[in-house]
Amino acid sequence: MAIFSVYVVNKAGGLIYQLDSYAPRAEAEKTFSYPLDLLLKLHDERVLVAFGQRDGIRVGHAVLAINGIDVNGKFTGDGKEVLEYLGNPANYPVSIRFGRPRLTSNEKLMLASMFHSLFAIGSQLSPEQGSSGIEMLETDTFKLHCFQTLTGIKFVVLADPRQAGIDSLLRKIYEIYSDFALKNPFYSLEMPIR
Repeated sequence: MAIFSVYVVNKAGGLIYQLDSYAPRAEAEKTFSYPLDLLLKLHDERVLVAFGQRDGIRVGHAVLAINGIDVNGKFTGDGKEVLEYLGNPANYPVSIRFGRPRLTSNEKLMLASMFHSLFAIGSQLSPEQGSSGIEMLETDTFKLHCFQTLTGIKFVVLADPRQAGIDSLLRKIYEIYSDFALKNPFYSLEMPIR
């Protein structure tokens, strides 16, 4: 059981704070010979599988490591460009680890504003008068919990579906944020927390 992510969204839908406490797990690792029977492409500064699902490797998975060396974006840990390295027949056989890619900063900003919009739509379309919007979304792999303050700031936690006590966690995060916002003379409300 775990807490995957914490987001704080201001009343305009902007991301104030975000914390990820999980590492993407490798979903598949395989040794390949030349030529590579997967089509890899560069998308958003990441090397992704574009075609050729097999052995647990799915379209959209990112290259996480090559021969045990972690990949950061389009470069390996030792500074080599991934697509150039995999295009050279002298580097084979090669072991490649694939998995779901981490979210970029832009994707996190986009998700925060998208959740803000869905929250507002949920509040408006609810058959109950005075609905407070989305409080929890449940999927097979995670639960999204949300707490909105009277000032419109939303505290969002993504957690394991079996994790208990998230409501008290959300209130504690709100308490900590309130102390920070009210007691720090250099903090402007609604601005990102560094």
